[in-house]
Amino acid sequence: MRAVRGQAAMAVLAVCGMLALSACQNGDDQAAAPDAKPSAAAPAAPTAPTAVPAPSKTGAAPKPSATATPAGKNAPAPAPPPAPPSAPACGADHRMPVSPDTIAVHRYTPEGGMTSLIVQHGTYGCPGRFEPSGAWTYIPISEKAKITATAPILPSEAMGKPISTSELTSWLDTHPDKGLPFRYHLNAAGVIDTLDEIYVK
Repeated sequence: MRAVRGQAAMAVLAVCGMLALSACQNGDDQAAAPDAKPSAAAPAAPTAPTAVPAPSKTGAAPKPSATATPAGKNAPAPAPPPAPPSAPACGADHRMPVSPDTIAVHRYTPEGGMTSLIVQHGTYGCPGRFEPSGAWTYIPISEKAKITATAPILPSEAMGKPISTSELTSWLDTHPDKGLPFRYHLNAAGVIDTLDEIYVK
């Protein structure tokens, strides 16, 4: 009788041990495995759909919009206006009309039985400055022409004083190609009858 009771007790202990081992394994599995079900208190935030540009035929990346501005960056500043052109240097502007009554006297010639001045026409550039341009030409001058001269023909003379045609040609003999400016007038025959030197400082 005692032997039967001992066997029964051993059988009960064995069953309890197996149940305890199974419970421990189940507890470990439940602790290790995460809860597959989402929590009702913290639902997942919906994700906005992202537009995917259609791929080009060549496989190149799509170009950004011309009006789009990247986040965090300011739009580029407009280009500054072009600087105004600088004023031209002081001098003759040959686009201006040629002065009709002013010549630069370079030399003279007695050919043809009449004294002729070798002159050059031109334009006015800086105030008070006559700038010769173009070809040299011949203009006959009367031996009785009314001529007024200043410096350098008459030294230290700012105001015009009368001189003769021979005095003018004598000065041109010793000072050729100076190109002094004169205002002139032609008579009906096309000969200079009045010649006034323009004083230049």
